[in-house]
Amino acid sequence: MRKSRITQSKQARLIEHFVAGTTARTVASLVGVHRNSAALYFHRLRQIIALELAAENEAMFDGEIEVDESYFGGHRKGKRGRGAAGKIPVFGILKRVGKIYTWVIPNARGSTLVPIIARKVMPDSIVYTDSWRGYNALDVSTFKHYRINHSERFAKAHNHINGIENFWNQAKRHMRKFNGVPKDHFELYLKECEWRFNTPDPKRQLVQLKLWVRRNMG
Repeated sequence: MRKSRITQSKQARLIEHFVAGTTARTVASLVGVHRNSAALYFHRLRQIIALELAAENEAMFDGEIEVDESYFGGHRKGKRGRGAAGKIPVFGILKRVGKIYTWVIPNARGSTLVPIIARKVMPDSIVYTDSWRGYNALDVSTFKHYRINHSERFAKAHNHINGIENFWNQAKRHMRKFNGVPKDHFELYLKECEWRFNTPDPKRQLVQLKLWVRRNMG
C-alpha cells in the first residue's frame, strides 16, 4: 500500500481520532488537514483492518456459537430474506467469550448460510440460531442446534443469541454517525465494526492499528 504524504505526527493524531470514532469531517479541522485527505486516510485504515482480519479468517470456531443475519441501510424494514429493498444483508458467527466474524451475503437462504457455518464452525459445536427457516438444515447436521423463540419475553439460560444481537446494535450505532455509508465501501465499515467489537480496549486498538499501519504503509 502506498505511503501517505501526511506527516508522521499528523498520521499519529489521525489514527488516535480514528480509534476514538471521530468522523473525517471533524478530524480534518482538529488535525489541520484537508477533509478529503482525512477521509482518504480513514479509508486506507479501514482497508488495512480488512486486510489484517482476512488473514485471521482461517481459524475455526468451536464450543458455543451464535449465528444470525441482519440488514443494514435502506429505507424500509421489510421481511427477512424478502422485501429488504435497498438493504445490505450481512451474516455473522460469534463464538461466545470470543470473537465475531462477518460476511456480506447475497441473500439469507439456507443454501447461503449453512455452507458458511460448515466452513467456520467445528463439528459437534453448539449452534444457537433464531427460528428463521434458513437454518432448518442445521437440525440434521453435525452440530447441536438450538433455536431461539423471540416471542418469549425472557431468554432461557444459555439459549439466546444476545451476544451477536449486541454486535448488530453496536455496528449500526457506529455507522449512523456517518449519515450514510457508501455501498461500495460498506464491507470496509463492517470489518471496522468487527475489529472494534473483537478488540474492545481502545488502548489495544491504538497499538494494534499503529503496528498494522507500519506493516502496510511503511
